[in-house]
Amino acid sequence: MAGTGKSTISRTIAQELAEKKRLAVSFFFTRGKRDVSHARMFFTTIAAQLANSLPVLRTSISDAIDNNADIFQQGLREQWKQLILNPLKIAPTQSIQLVVVIDARDEYDSMQDIQLILQLIAEAKDLATVQIKIFLTSRPEIPIFDGFRQLSGEVYQDFILHSIPLDTVNADISTFFRQKLSPLKAKHRLGTSWPDELTIERLVERAAGLFIYAATTLRFIQDGIDGPEEQLSLILSTTKSSLSATEHLDGIYTTLLQHSVLGKRGFQDCEQLAGRFRQVVGSIVVMFNTMPARNLAQLLQIPFQMVSRTLDCLRSVLKVLEDETQYVGLFHLSFRDFLLDSQRCSDSRFQIDEKERHTSLFRKCMEHISHLRENICGLWGPGALITEIPHDTI
Repeated sequence: MAGTGKSTISRTIAQELAEKKRLAVSFFFTRGKRDVSHARMFFTTIAAQLANSLPVLRTSISDAIDNNADIFQQGLREQWKQLILNPLKIAPTQSIQLVVVIDARDEYDSMQDIQLILQLIAEAKDLATVQIKIFLTSRPEIPIFDGFRQLSGEVYQDFILHSIPLDTVNADISTFFRQKLSPLKAKHRLGTSWPDELTIERLVERAAGLFIYAATTLRFIQDGIDGPEEQLSLILSTTKSSLSATEHLDGIYTTLLQHSVLGKRGFQDCEQLAGRFRQVVGSIVVMFNTMPARNLAQLLQIPFQMVSRTLDCLRSVLKVLEDETQYVGLFHLSFRDFLLDSQRCSDSRFQIDEKERHTSLFRKCMEHISHLRENICGLWGPGALITEIPHDTI
């Protein structure tokens, strides 16, 4: 399920395999990043990584591209056959072991494509000189189940992450809180008993087995407006222990937004700040492709400083880098789901109307391209070099 730590596990495994030089391929589907939000680039990316990790395959993969000039426009089945399966079939007689890590995550746009990918990769079981092991993480979506059901039992093993005994998960989350909160003692000169055992137990109880709750809580305590003691007290005082796991997560998102975005400002200021939040963050959560903060400000036609201030107070839930050219994104898709669902986002000031946001963004895009005209750069002719165009014109 969402928030149980799938992507963290897959990243950890990929990193450890890479350090041991045993990782052949890794692919992490991510919403908001065009080339990895769908399956269209999957097998071409895999082929490129195979050519880098296994030099013996480079010639055959290169020949496949030369012989199929339009391979990048062809379907997944043909790409798999020409770029990967056939080169593996004619691989040298030496035994080759490949480890592939695929993280379908929660953002994968077309779960039906993963069915086909599973079926195609399973064909590799009959290869004579190559052994492929695949580690795949995904939500328990029906297309995923159906894709595995079509495979023979000896080809795969499954492991349901949210079926792990809660005591085991709680022990891990408790360890997480202890290790991550401990450095704050010295940094903020807190007492050696902070946080005490009861506090850790209450945090673990509220996490209800969701690592995303623990991670978001930690970021809120570390990066909040007030000190860690005040931030922690705020969480514990506004979250009831009798709620379900999803309601706990929704509660911390609500607390985080009310405290970080609005604070203790007056009604008029709160309405203005909430409106700016819906405009800026709402655009981020509905966009198919994310963009840097400065570009977002240009698109929305508002000062960059306003966008920057809005994002800076939300580093607990948003990836906001100091480099203004880097893309702004969500730490976890559950925050997007929360904002778009009026049943989960109980504070209407933060609810995002997806249709309204798309409409507004469309209008902004039309305004930006309304100034387009023939020969907008004033070129002297079709053969003009880009180096001849003034930089400010570009």
